[in-house]
Order: sequence, then structure tokens, then C-alpha cells
Amino acid sequence: MAFIKAQIAQPVAEDERKQSRDCASLMAELENGNPAVRRWAARDLTDCPAASAALVNRLQREEDVSVREIILTTLTSLGDEVAVAGLVDCLRSESAALRNEAIEAMKQLPDEVAPIMRGLLTDADPDVRIFAVNILESLRHPDVESWLISVIDSDPQLNVCATAVDLLGEVGSSAAREPLLRLKARYADEPYIQFATDVALKRIIEG
Repeated sequence: MAFIKAQIAQPVAEDERKQSRDCASLMAELENGNPAVRRWAARDLTDCPAASAALVNRLQREEDVSVREIILTTLTSLGDEVAVAGLVDCLRSESAALRNEAIEAMKQLPDEVAPIMRGLLTDADPDVRIFAVNILESLRHPDVESWLISVIDSDPQLNVCATAVDLLGEVGSSAAREPLLRLKARYADEPYIQFATDVALKRIIEG
């Protein structure tokens, strides 16, 4: 039986890359079968503000990790509403890798993500709410503490509250003391909540 030689993605020559570098051509190249071509296209689309929708569309289907990485970098650079909305959609993906990549990308966009954060923290999907708390970890926004307090005061899911308490123990001030005590009383029979709130309260007192 004859062996069929596997096709290997060929590198993109510099002179080839310079051909047809207008935005429409670059967006079309996102569908090229060669990952190297898709990578270069995603990288060069940084200068094309209208490319976010095409990049998001490709991101949700892209299987090559290196291409996804460049797409996410470009979306972060563009940082428009379409890019941010696309990253939010990725939080609902069945792919854990894509969800985690989207979380890391959103952490780089504090000003763009802040206006939608309250909506994410009250999303119908508790997993999305947990991801939103994870994003807050690096968001460096003045409302982070108040958002976390709102979560532990009103979220009905134990796991969401537990995630918020862990972060509140790192960023909380005296303003979080009473909300933490209320949460501790609400989940009096939950050992982890008792432990996490005690740790957070101790850090606040010592801080």
C-alpha cells in the first residue's frame, strides 16, 4: 500500500504576504487553509477597525492555538464593542481553552469591559458570573470591590459567592466587612464559605 505524504502548512513568504493587504483581502485570508496565512492576516488586521466581526467569527471556529492567540491579540488591540461582545460570547463556548483565552483577553480591556461588567455579574448563567468574577481579578477598576459586594449580597449560587469571597479577601476594605458577615450567616452550614469569609475578614482587619 502506498503511503500518502501528509501535507504540511507552508510558511508564508514575505513577498507573498505583501500582496493584497487591503482589509477585505485580509479578512478573506482568515478562511485560508494554511494556518500561517491566517496568522499573518489576523496580525495585519490590527489596522482594520471594521475587522472585529470577521475575527470573532474565525475565533469561534479556529482550532490552531497559535492563530487563536494572534486573533485575540488583535481583538484586544481593536477593543471595540464588537470585539468585546465577541469575547463575551466565547465565555459561553463549550471549549474550556477558548473560554480561558477570552477571560485573559478581557482582563486586558478594563475600560471597555467595565460598562458591561454589571450585566455579566447578573447573567442568567452562573458559569458566566464566575468567569466575570475571574476577570475582575486583574481589571484594576475602582468599582471592583462594590461589584464583589453586590455579588455576595445577592447572588443565589454558592459557587459564585465563593469565587467572589476569595477575591474580596484580596481587594476588600472595611466596606466589605458587614457584607461578609451577612454571607457567613447566610451559609452557616457551608464549611468553605465559613473558612473563606474568616480568611477575608482577617485580611481586612490586618490590612
